Formats: sequence, structure tokens, C-alpha cells
Amino acid sequence: MMRLELVKRPQRSMLFSALSPFIAFVLTIIAGAIMFALLGVNPLTAFRIYFIEPISQVWQMHELAIKAAPLILIAVGLSVCYKANIWNIGAEGQFILGGIVGSIFPVLFPQFEGPLVLPLMLLFGMIGGAAYAAIPALLKTRFNTNEILTSLMLVYVAQLFLDWLVRGPWRDPQGHGFPQTIQFNDSAILPELLPESGRANWGFVFALIAAVLIWILMSRMLKGFEVRVLGSSPRAGRFAGFGLSRMVFFAFLLSGALAGLAGISEVSGAIGQLQPVISPGYGFTAIIVAFLGRLNPLGIVAAGLVLALTYLGGEAVQSALGISDKVARVFQGMLLFFVLGCDTLIHYRIRLTGLSAPKLEAAPKLEEAR
Repeated sequence: MMRLELVKRPQRSMLFSALSPFIAFVLTIIAGAIMFALLGVNPLTAFRIYFIEPISQVWQMHELAIKAAPLILIAVGLSVCYKANIWNIGAEGQFILGGIVGSIFPVLFPQFEGPLVLPLMLLFGMIGGAAYAAIPALLKTRFNTNEILTSLMLVYVAQLFLDWLVRGPWRDPQGHGFPQTIQFNDSAILPELLPESGRANWGFVFALIAAVLIWILMSRMLKGFEVRVLGSSPRAGRFAGFGLSRMVFFAFLLSGALAGLAGISEVSGAIGQLQPVISPGYGFTAIIVAFLGRLNPLGIVAAGLVLALTYLGGEAVQSALGISDKVARVFQGMLLFFVLGCDTLIHYRIRLTGLSAPKLEAAPKLEEAR
């Protein structure tokens, strides 16, 4: 009987580690071509509509920046968690809570206007995201609860809480029964970067600043060294005096704050009010962005633009070819699959082993009769 085993390589290839995201992207394109062919669509036509047409005009580049900003912000925070071997899967919920808490001022105090409104909204958004991320951090450090399950389950709590708010206490009384809050006043709207050419707002600038700051943190500061040591060898980190519980809180709070900033930036910039759904799944897609960017904040910027393009491309093929908008999700899923597959083969090699039949023991010699 034959079976497959993964054997850890004594040394991984630095070349293939660098090329892994590109190999994964090429494999995704090949698999996507097969998928389009099975759907009865010319793959070349589909790829032109999917990857080229969405960025062929200036205003479309603005839309790309709008989609990329929350992905980059969330993924940069997640990269710190994953480097520390802490698995925050609930960034989607932290994104939503950031949008909710940051919207307190324009929804409950619409008469409060002025230059302080937007900074307070952004600050409250970060606090909301960080506070929500502190829940799985507390459960992990206090009760050793699996952070994957707790952070993921809290996503659905956040989604239902948002839905209840916009259908109940925060619903616009002048909104003709639609489940949404009042439109934010001008002081609560995130300014656009170049209004004459498109809708891109300061959220994209926040994403770039966050990527640079986290890169400096991880590569130039003691805290980044602590993250890397505890992530690669918790035992060595304890010998060095680094606290694992403190690191769990640090990583969760940092990633939650950036996810919350992404949430309030999306609500106050691209949407302008709270609705039952404020995210097409940015928190989950950001996991793909983080790994595609090799958990490097600067690489995450490029990966965020690529994944943002899949959102725009999915909308384009839906309208031009009549294909389901789920195609974008399929592309994202295949990309994550191939990225993880390539990483696995970089760190491990596959070995075929056979289960040999048990050997028969030799019969004991008969004692010679005397």
C-alpha cells in the first residue's frame, strides 16, 4: 500500500520562495482559463475584460485604489499576527465594528460639524476595531481558547449587530423604510484625493502610510524582532524574556485597529452611510493579500492592488459576459490555494512510502532430542 508523506526540507530555496507568488498567479491564470472554457467563454476575451478593461481609464484607476485601500490596511495588520504565529481570522468583524463605532458621531450627533469630526471618527473606528479584536485575545490568553474559532465566530456577531442597528435604532426616519442610516454630513465625509478625475479618497493614503510604518516596525525596531522570534520559536522567545500573552494582545489590537480604520474609511469615504452590508468580504480577502505579499508590508501593497483588480474584473465579466459575480471569489480562492500549495512544496517535499508486508519470523529451531 502506497501513501504520501510530507518531509521537511533541510533548507528551503530562496529563489522559489521569492518566485512563489508569481508561480501561484500563473497557475491561477491557467486554472481560470480552464474554468472560462468550461463556461463556454473564450479565455482570452474573458481575461481581457477581467484584467485589462477595468484599469483602462483614469477613473477606473481611482476605483482600483478604493478597492485596494481596505485590503492593504487589513492585510498589513494581519501580517503582524501571522508573523507572530497568531491566527486572527476575524478581521471582517473588526472592519465592521470599526465602521459602526466610527459612525457614532455622524449618526447620533449629526449637528456636530467641524474639522474635529473626521479625526474623531477615524480614532473611534480604530478603537472599535481594536476593542473587538481584544475579545479573542483575552479568550486565548485567559482560557487558552482557539483564536481561529473565536475570531471567526465574532464576524457573524458583528454582521448581525450591524443589520440590527440599520433596521432598528439607527435607521433613517426619512429613508422610506430602507435599512440604512442618515447620510453623513460633509464634515464626516473622507475627502477625495483628485475629485476632478475620480473618487479615490484618503483611505488609500492611510493604507500606504500604514504599510510603510509596519515595515519599519517589523524590520527596524525591537518589537518587530520580538514578533519574529515568538512566531518562529516561542521557546526561544521565553528564554529572551518576551511575553507570549503580551504579544497576543499586541498583535490582535494592532490588526484590529487597522481593520477598524479600514472600516470607518470605507463607510465615510466610498459609502457615506451605514448599510446592512458595508464589505464584500474584505476581511477574508485580506488573508489572501497577506500571504500573496509574503507577509511583507511593502509586498502587501502590490498584492492588494492585484486582489482589488479581481473585484473590478468580476464586476466587468458579470456585466459584459453575463457570468456570475462569484467568479471573482473563485479566482481569489484559487489564488490562495496555489499560494499555500507553493509554500508547502517550498518547505516540504513529497515522498512516496510503501507499507511492506510484515516479515514472518523464522520458526525456532527444534531442540535436538538427546
